[in-house]
Amino acid sequence: MSKDSILLGLIGDGIAQSRTPAMHEAEGLAHGAATVYRRLDTATPTLHSMPLPQILEAVKNLGFNGLNITHPHKQAVLPLLDEVSEQARALGAVNTVVISAEGTLSGHNTDVTGYARGFREGLADVAKNTVVQVGAGGAGNAVAYALVSNGVKKLLVADLDLARAQELAASINAAIGREAVEGVSAEGVEQLIAEADGVVNATPMGMLAHPGTAFDTACLTPRHWVSDVVYVPLETQLLAAARVLGCATLDGSRMAVYQAVDAFEHFTGWEADPQRMRETFLSLG
Repeated sequence: MSKDSILLGLIGDGIAQSRTPAMHEAEGLAHGAATVYRRLDTATPTLHSMPLPQILEAVKNLGFNGLNITHPHKQAVLPLLDEVSEQARALGAVNTVVISAEGTLSGHNTDVTGYARGFREGLADVAKNTVVQVGAGGAGNAVAYALVSNGVKKLLVADLDLARAQELAASINAAIGREAVEGVSAEGVEQLIAEADGVVNATPMGMLAHPGTAFDTACLTPRHWVSDVVYVPLETQLLAAARVLGCATLDGSRMAVYQAVDAFEHFTGWEADPQRMRETFLSLG
């Protein structure tokens, strides 16, 4: 890729608060490339009525080098791509699209690699025999895949929609070739957490717009580890309660930063500086 300039974008609903644009613009500039990262918010009147295939065609014609894809388009974009990585295809979701000079669209999933890198870094030595993941929507597939690919022997995915949890479990088990994930009801999840080694919140609970916790934290003990994918705020109510107990914790910033690190490397072929991108991320808080 030429170091003259980089043009990137994020397609999703309600993305005004995303910190991804700033991370990519700062990292591109650090490599000597003028970098512009546009939010393409499909919840706005301008784009709401425009079909996703039309948006993709427009960004190709405008010379974009890459796109990040977020809710609710991670599944819908898949059949519109020319190439999809094996991992992203197995998960049925893409969050990173590289656009070649010829206009070829190649899809990847850096939510998986981003969470995995953060998990290995932040919770390297925790017990991983049985883990409970609360939430089967949004980032649920990526987090579940990352967990069972990084040492978790048994993962119980709990969701208010049991069928959705079971569907997630089936897709991950098929992707990894073993029965490591079980979909369960969120009702009574506290008992499952009490008996597990750790728990991951993969729901929106804890976000500024969704205060509170996805389960009763009274089930936690100091031997548990607790991970949260929410990163605004970094100190969610769940993590605050876990830290008071002395639990090992992992906040959502590592996944947010590392998915951007991996996406930047896909977009440019250049090695990103995780610490520099993390500093940009934290400066926006």
